[in-house]
Amino acid sequence: MNDQLRIAAAVFLSLLCLHASAQEKVIRLYDGPAPGSEDWKQTEQENRTNLWQTRVVFNVANPTLTVFQPESGKANGTAVVICPGGAFFALSIDSEGFDVARWLNTKGVTCFVLKYRLVACKTEDPTREVMSRGPLDKVVAPIVKLALADGNAAIGYVRKHAAEFGVNPERIGIIGFSAGGTVAVSVAMNYTAETRPDFAAPIYPAYNWAIKGSGVPADAPPAFILAASDDPLGLAPQSVAIYQDWIAAGKPAELHLYSKGGHGFGMRQQHQPSDHWIERFADWLDVQGLLKK
Repeated sequence: MNDQLRIAAAVFLSLLCLHASAQEKVIRLYDGPAPGSEDWKQTEQENRTNLWQTRVVFNVANPTLTVFQPESGKANGTAVVICPGGAFFALSIDSEGFDVARWLNTKGVTCFVLKYRLVACKTEDPTREVMSRGPLDKVVAPIVKLALADGNAAIGYVRKHAAEFGVNPERIGIIGFSAGGTVAVSVAMNYTAETRPDFAAPIYPAYNWAIKGSGVPADAPPAFILAASDDPLGLAPQSVAIYQDWIAAGKPAELHLYSKGGHGFGMRQQHQPSDHWIERFADWLDVQGLLKK
């Protein structure tokens, strides 16, 4: 083999290794069909050309966790389950999922992006379909219950396999955006010892859709809550309501409301102060002692 061939082979092998290392592990939450939706027939799909102008996943019937681990030596033992939003019709998988995970990895946090169960779509564009369905409360109510079960199962899975991922079983939290924020706050109010999150971060959530159980539990986790006052869906007061409920129950909470940012900003860059929300979340994690090894 001449030198040029050796160089070409070395480059090919290095690219192959890089590609392999970039492939995150995907874990199915349930061994068989997800409990409560055993008869679902829809097949998970993606759409990249839609009103939200981002890649979305829809028709999720088999919930999964996609694992994002920090670089070797950076992990600090904290883990977070990330729940993207999309009105329970889709998941904004990048700006409210994978991009969040990659950023938190730089802070040493091990991340698990949750694809939870969604409303079955009748078309191939969930972003247009959600706008055509009229009032959504009755449509999403049964799905919220399933998504809550998926959120609990995700926390339980990470805690059970904590040693495998180098995670402290007492430092496992949940963050969610919009409908994913509904999942996060529902999990923070409905759990067992095995599925209790150690912290919760609902970001511009629909609290009116949340399953509140008997209210804020006596051992509820500390909460980080964030939204924008100009949210066109009018959800900012619902973040205030979560904060008030936590404080009234005597539980730790921190609330951020940006004057501008809109809804669904996630990791998008809009040249607004809300672009830096995740830095405020990291500040809060640090105050909680969750970024220390």
